Amino acid sequence: MAKFLLKSDWQPKGDQPKAIEALVKAYREGKKQQTLLGVTGSGKTFVMANVIAELGVPALVMSPNKTLAAQLYSEFKNFFPENAVEYFISYYDFYQPEAYIPQRDIYIEKDASVNEQIDRMRMAATSALFDRDDVIIVASVSCIYSLGDPRDYKEMVLNLRVEKDYKREFILRRLIEMQYTRNDFEMDRSRFRVRGDVIEIWPSYLQMILRLEFFGDLLERMEWCDPVSGEKKEKISNITVYPAKHYVMPQEKIEEAMASIHAEMEERVAWLKEHGKIVEASRLETRTHYDLEMMQEVGFCSGIENYSRHFAKRAAGERPYCLLDYFPESFLTIVDESHVAMSQIRGMHAGDHARKSTLVEHGFRLPSAVDNRPNRLDEWEKVVDKVMFVSATPAEYELSHCELPVVELLVRPTGLVDPCIEVHSAQNQVEHLLSLIQEKSALNERVLVTTLTKRLAEDLSEYLKEKGLKVSYLHCENDAFERVEILQDLRRGKYDAVIGINLLREGLDLPEVSLVAILDADREGFLRSETSLIQTIGRSARNVNAKVVLYADRITPSMRKAIGETNRRREIQLAYNKEHNIIPQTIRKEILKSIEQILQEETKLEEMVMEMSSKYNPQEKISVLEEQMTEAAKNLDFEYAAILRDRISELKGEKKTSIPKKKKRKRW
Repeated sequence: MAKFLLKSDWQPKGDQPKAIEALVKAYREGKKQQTLLGVTGSGKTFVMANVIAELGVPALVMSPNKTLAAQLYSEFKNFFPENAVEYFISYYDFYQPEAYIPQRDIYIEKDASVNEQIDRMRMAATSALFDRDDVIIVASVSCIYSLGDPRDYKEMVLNLRVEKDYKREFILRRLIEMQYTRNDFEMDRSRFRVRGDVIEIWPSYLQMILRLEFFGDLLERMEWCDPVSGEKKEKISNITVYPAKHYVMPQEKIEEAMASIHAEMEERVAWLKEHGKIVEASRLETRTHYDLEMMQEVGFCSGIENYSRHFAKRAAGERPYCLLDYFPESFLTIVDESHVAMSQIRGMHAGDHARKSTLVEHGFRLPSAVDNRPNRLDEWEKVVDKVMFVSATPAEYELSHCELPVVELLVRPTGLVDPCIEVHSAQNQVEHLLSLIQEKSALNERVLVTTLTKRLAEDLSEYLKEKGLKVSYLHCENDAFERVEILQDLRRGKYDAVIGINLLREGLDLPEVSLVAILDADREGFLRSETSLIQTIGRSARNVNAKVVLYADRITPSMRKAIGETNRRREIQLAYNKEHNIIPQTIRKEILKSIEQILQEETKLEEMVMEMSSKYNPQEKISVLEEQMTEAAKNLDFEYAAILRDRISELKGEKKTSIPKKKKRKRW
């Protein structure tokens, strides 16, 4: 049992103690899947931390996006400063997957840029799982994508101990096998150099250089050194150096895989020729021969992950390895905002399969490339151990897979209750909204307004400005940094209200907001579903004067359910406050430039990944375009992704950028 040392300035309060007790008891009794329903501001992350500490097993915390993953990483770092809290998200600054559009005969080559610092954090996460058992890894759902064989990763290590004999040739050869590169002039991560009787290694997962000093074959001294100044930091007596990459394997395994790849190529080429696809057969044969030659000469080729099935000796269709395979047999998986994350897990495989099937059909890839893919939902279910679904609005999947009644976290430690809900006619909604915003502005409080279309958001924003209000609006063309800047300006008082099409973003924390107005609430659909309404209503639940106004001329089933659930929670919260003589108070929360204070002590690139500052440089601006390109590729919109890729190339080095707009494409 791992020892997790939870450090916090507060103790569990409200519903937290019984929620922690119920979850821990269920897991210890052998239950595998539990659901935690926690309202906004109820301290769900604190409950997660307490459950991890009580169970004493490694934990994987999955988040539906990088922003929330970064926020969780920061919070868990603060809760467990003496334990290994690691971060595992996609390491691409931008990623354009390989694709083919047969209708226009357009082939889009894979184009990607790896963020070295995120790569280091990913390597640190997997190495920590083999080094210690008090590990918490915060990851995005991309952690279900294919990764190297954990058995090869664990076996391809270099174990060193002071006062033991090692042939220098053995160490150098081993480092090469582990994908480290020799460079005697310029040190960098995943490199090593030799200077007389000294070998220096920069592990792929650390920010320090390992210095080995020999006397003949005897390893006399090992110590950590600063990579910039060369200053000696700490002596050590033994160490295990892990591989530079996740895809590592012994030479004999590489040779076996190459033979298998060649055999598949011959079989596929023969099939294509037999079916009259001469061009496709020639294309596939030429490409595969080139890749095999690259593997033979340098041990690597572009797109080598497409041959992963051969390297792992997996059967066709067999589940690929992923981060979850690096965990021990007993571990806890927490799916945060599970109503979003689980739908992502369900959908990833289908999109990936469709893209690669087109490549295979037209001779750009072997059929085995399809098996380099994310895990399917049914495969994910088989590899996880204990699972905790966490959401304010659990979906049908979480509710149906929960082995006990849902554990509810309804009472907030602050005593704040869910907001009052009013339903007002939609006939004069704009004039009524104007008067409400004016009232809140006079009280120095803020307002969020949700509309159904971009046009309405723009027109409403202009109208309210003409009436003398300070208003801004959010839409799809606002990048992530502009969005944060607008919301921070709302908190500071630069704006009285912010208008948007979809303001239900999970994790939105705005204590100054005391009113949420939902226009056209009776228009059934995704943006006015029960889940969306409850999430949006929750945006005002951090203010003691919270109120929600639904503008509608009829009560839809979604409205009825959302109002009923909110009122149920409110009654429970009011009763608890009365029983314990609690007087609710609005949360006082500092407006931070970054949600990732912990990473400010690390490198600038890590800050760029986590930072939510309103001040951003041109490179950060470009990275936002790259994120949009990735999203377009995930949606199989390869033409738009290619346009974004070309635009990014043009913008490199420029001081200003604008996001290209897609014509004739509706997003509302």
